[in-house]
Amino acid sequence: MKLKYYPATLELKHTFTVSSYSRKTTPIVLTEIEHDGFIGYGEASMPQYLGESHDSVMNFLSKINLEKYKNPFELETILSDIDKIESNNCAAKASVDIALHDLIGKLVNQPWYNILGLNKNNTPVTSFTIGIDTPEIIKQKVGEANEFRIIKVKLGTENDKEIIETIRSISDKPISVDANQGWKIKELALDMIYWLKEKNVLFIEQPMPKNNFDEVAWLTDRSPLPTFADEDVQRLSDIIKVKGVYSGINIKLMKCTGIREAVKMITLAKALNMMVMLGCMTETSCAISAAAQLSPLVDYADLDGNLLIKNDVFTGSKIVNGKIYLNSMPGIGVTKLE
Repeated sequence: MKLKYYPATLELKHTFTVSSYSRKTTPIVLTEIEHDGFIGYGEASMPQYLGESHDSVMNFLSKINLEKYKNPFELETILSDIDKIESNNCAAKASVDIALHDLIGKLVNQPWYNILGLNKNNTPVTSFTIGIDTPEIIKQKVGEANEFRIIKVKLGTENDKEIIETIRSISDKPISVDANQGWKIKELALDMIYWLKEKNVLFIEQPMPKNNFDEVAWLTDRSPLPTFADEDVQRLSDIIKVKGVYSGINIKLMKCTGIREAVKMITLAKALNMMVMLGCMTETSCAISAAAQLSPLVDYADLDGNLLIKNDVFTGSKIVNGKIYLNSMPGIGVTKLE
């Protein structure tokens, strides 16, 4: 197997603002693994909070030698070896994981949902994410989300109620809320959640700063809405820490090193009676389609990252009437655009 990789930059359709920062672009690194006449595609997406960059990803990938492996189907061995090269570098590791999964699917001529034994018709609807913005832009974004059945809203500022009221002035669709660690006082967070419940909000993601386990457990115990961990859960080993703290977890391929570990996380979370959401960064259709292969396993999906960018370089899974649609192409189901 031969690994190739190159950097690129995704341009967002709108400035993307959460409680702690704003950005107009996302750096990515695209990977290709060639073997036996087939090419598997992968991607690393690096929003700033992950601490990865073009340089760090390229440096990590330069340390990988796939030519020493004769059998690409030995995913457990290959990806375990790669995981041990250095700690962290999760998006870089995910880029290889995704490309390997795509390659294997092409070698056996099957999409990954078939390999995993999943019914592609059991995909969930996905939300459409609206970042923090002015009332005028928020209304514009809600209009752009017309075909979606759930709107995801970024909160965590002093204008939270204004943002929700702006959306409610033009739409009655269910809302999921991501506070991105923006609420600092548990009692005020609980008051806000009770208010949000009356506004047809479904659940709250990462309401308070990460590692505040006692305070979030207090909040979840009293909350009328489910709470989901995002920044508090990155990899498989983190799930046990948040059992009893949150109602569910948000799994992202870029956080957890890819498909292989995501499947393990879904299995463990379900065994612990926790809900599961499948999320994303701003990504091309490559990484989004890879995550979509797992979507029949989860309760909620937020796989809209490719819809927030202007320069996608792949086509893959689609959104039809708000629901994730998986094609029958082998691997992760993507075609690279010229």
